[in-house]
Formats: sequence, structure tokens, C-alpha cells
Amino acid sequence: MAANRNLSLTGRTALVTGAATGIGRAIALAFAQAGAAVVVNHLGQAAQAQALVQELQNFGVPAWALEADVSLAADVARLAVQAQSICGALDILVNNAGIIQEKPFLETTEDDWDHMLGTDLKSVFLTSRAFLPAMVARQQGVIINIASDLGILGRAQLAPYCAAKAGVIGLTRSLAREFAPAIRVNAIAPGPVATAMVSLASMSAESLQKELDIPQQRFAEPFEVAATALFLASDLSRFYCGQVLGPNGGSVMP
Repeated sequence: MAANRNLSLTGRTALVTGAATGIGRAIALAFAQAGAAVVVNHLGQAAQAQALVQELQNFGVPAWALEADVSLAADVARLAVQAQSICGALDILVNNAGIIQEKPFLETTEDDWDHMLGTDLKSVFLTSRAFLPAMVARQQGVIINIASDLGILGRAQLAPYCAAKAGVIGLTRSLAREFAPAIRVNAIAPGPVATAMVSLASMSAESLQKELDIPQQRFAEPFEVAATALFLASDLSRFYCGQVLGPNGGSVMP
């Protein structure tokens, strides 16, 4: 069957991790506007997730909120069973959940490291492992992993975050080679995005100024990253495999 060569996601089902706020929320909205049913994964943000579900349903598509800590294998296994029971097999998985912590390397504890790597990297392993079997059985599917330009550049006092995001890029390429051509796996490595993660609540004023030291001289809006996710989820990106797309304002120019 010839693919629909447009951005429509009508008839497809997507799950977005960490979707209650920020980039994940924007991706969920973009997918729903394109016609996809959306599972909104969240952790401890029930009110925001349910409000988003109602907003998604206004586009005339099914939407559900499911809570799970995607850094924990048991939670991910439960999430996979719940998602399967309410909406069937996924067509699209977006691994977006992530955290950031700014801290001098010599003050970074083993718990800091484990927490960051668990949320930002291990979660991608766990969710991909949970949802790939059904994609393999159907011989179709799309996985989009949210990395970061800092996984390429590195940044002082953000060692665990940079290591985790570099790991996401490596994992993306490995999965892309293993599961192509039926399943497309790609990554997005945004530059600074105007979310709670890139704010004085999470980063120092000095680090935020470094984030602005890019040719575009501004933070991206979440919808600008979501547009890249929509492209990668659609049939227009059928020849993209193991790629890392960079809506980054010029921070990285491969």
C-alpha cells in the first residue's frame, strides 16, 4: 500500500512519555492535531495530564492519561499492559521523559548519577523493550527519542545529563540498525527550549546565558520541537533511519 505522503497521523496511536508539560505536551498536541490517538504518560502530574487529555479530545481523537515512572521496569511493564488494553498496539512511541540537574562534577553523587541516567537513558531502554515486540509482530512502528544538543556538545556541571543524552543518541542508532526497515528509530536533539527544565528553577543564570550563546540568540518554543517530532512520526520521513535531527538554533552544525 502506498504511504500517505503528508503529515497526517490519522488512524495511528502514539504514546508520549513525560507528556504532561513542556516538549512532551507540545508533541502530544501536534500528534492529536494530525489525527493520532494519544496516550499521555506522566509521573505525579495527574491534573496537568488530565487537562491535556481533554484538550486533545477537542481535536476529535481518543486520548488517555497513564501514570508510570518510566525509569522503573515494573512500572513500564504495567504501562505497556494498560496501553495495550485501552488502545491496542502502538504505532508511535516518543521517549521524552527527562530531568536535568546542574552540579559540579566532584560534588555529583552516585545517587545523582543513577537518578539522571535512570530517568533520561534507562527509561528509553525500558520503554523501547516493552513496546518493540508488538511493533515487530506487526512489522511497523516509529520510535522517536528526545536527546539534547548537550549530548553532542557537553557542558560543565551537567555531566550526568550530557552522558545520558549522548547515550540516547547511541541507543537510537543501535536500535535503528537492528529493527530497520520495518521500524524507524530516530532522535531529536533540541537546543535550549523554553520549558521548566531550562529556567532558573533548574539552572543557574550563568548556564542559562551559555544556552543563549547560539546564532538564533533565543530559546525555542516547545511547538518548534514538536514540529520535528511530527515530521519523524509521519510518512514524509520514511527514509530517515538512525538520524539525530537538531532544532537547536545553530548550537550544533554537523
